[in-house]
Amino acid sequence: MRDGILVVAKPRGLTSHDVIQKVRRFLGIKRIGHAGTLDPEATGVLPLCIGRATKIVEYIQDRPKTYVAEWTGGVATDTEDQSGNVVERINGLHLTWEEVTSAFTSFIGPYAQTPPMYSAVKVKGKRLYELARQGKEVERTPRLVTIYDLMILDGNLEQDPPRVRFQVRCSKGTYIRTLCVDIGKKLGIPAHMSDLIRVESGGYHLEEAHSLEEIEEAAASGKVEELISPLEEALSFLPSLTLSKKWADKVIHGAALPRGFSHMPWQTGEKIRLVSDEGRLMAVYQVVNGEEIWAKPEKILFTEDPVDRGYAR
Repeated sequence: MRDGILVVAKPRGLTSHDVIQKVRRFLGIKRIGHAGTLDPEATGVLPLCIGRATKIVEYIQDRPKTYVAEWTGGVATDTEDQSGNVVERINGLHLTWEEVTSAFTSFIGPYAQTPPMYSAVKVKGKRLYELARQGKEVERTPRLVTIYDLMILDGNLEQDPPRVRFQVRCSKGTYIRTLCVDIGKKLGIPAHMSDLIRVESGGYHLEEAHSLEEIEEAAASGKVEELISPLEEALSFLPSLTLSKKWADKVIHGAALPRGFSHMPWQTGEKIRLVSDEGRLMAVYQVVNGEEIWAKPEKILFTEDPVDRGYAR
């Protein structure tokens, strides 16, 4: 089985863990992880890391994500999305596109977002959604997130309640349902997110995602490897450095790279991918620019350990 990324088009009604369990059964392997959770009612891109690719989950999920969402004004729910119970409603709103556009675009850039109660964020060791199900609400610390781009696609402000469909590109950890609530607050009205599709995550787009039915069929016919994007491509957004065979053998064992190893103007703290002269992704290193050490290992992705190179079944 090839190590790499299997991009799934998550359907509505399944948790991200449900998707992993199904794919594990299709492929007959356990070593699978996802790179960024999607709520059960959300659909779209869910990258799954297969085999050694589970080691690079953090690099993929740290990248910006793009969503197409629907905002509904005048109605608030306890979960901030369409799956919750209505807790507030205002009928007969009269909104203009000028004020709606101004409210939406005001969130472009960094902003402090308070995680919703129905989320997996932990407070004093407890998941917020566990407390929410007990009817409890606790104080949450706002987190700084970034909205890189936000564009209104279409909508209807004349209907009751008014709805707006928009596309947003944002940083890791951004709750789009909370963004919808905050846009409502900007307009002085209750609001919630009534639909969510993730169209891009980790550099993978909805157009290249595969349905669970397609994956099951490919696995049954022995062609599932054709759906898996190679591990070597998964970190293509990081700068690369090609190693000689001598240094590739040392990197396998986690050797640091000495000062003067590269004469490129790498910045301290920068992450680079190390590739063998055969094109195999060996490791991710971080530049430290120390007196003796130029770069140190962060993730060793190829080793001589047969267990590491294989799959737990």
